[in-house]
Amino acid sequence: MKFLCDQMLGTLAKWLRIYGLDTFFANSETDDKELLKIAKAENRTLVTRDRELTYSAKRENLTVIELKTKDLDEQIKAVLNYVKIDKSKILSRCIICNSVVDEIKKDDVKNKVPEKVFEINEDFWYCKKCDKIYWKGTHYEKMIEKTMELK
Repeated sequence: MKFLCDQMLGTLAKWLRIYGLDTFFANSETDDKELLKIAKAENRTLVTRDRELTYSAKRENLTVIELKTKDLDEQIKAVLNYVKIDKSKILSRCIICNSVVDEIKKDDVKNKVPEKVFEINEDFWYCKKCDKIYWKGTHYEKMIEKTMELK
């Protein structure tokens, strides 16, 4: 299942990507009409807190998850009710651009990450689209912990 989060749900979009879910995040210039067009063209489930947008999406026969809360954990739980999480996909997407990240050899990141990071890590991942390198830093365990407690 693919998702489209509206402009109000940037943090949720990031967390859905952490879960490995294909999640389009609309920027502030994307109007409701364009959101509906994208959702329809890419067969995405629209995720929103906007009642009017929900109504418009339902009129267009689009799948929509209308969130009633501002609480991030509750939002994540609400979306996860619609999809089964594949544990092997967790942290498989770039949290910035949504692209799938690939493993990259340690030697290939030398001088591209902080020296200490290079010294203490063996595994690295790379997003070709936004040129971002990922590794299992201090935040990694916290993200894994949260994904396990909320699923």
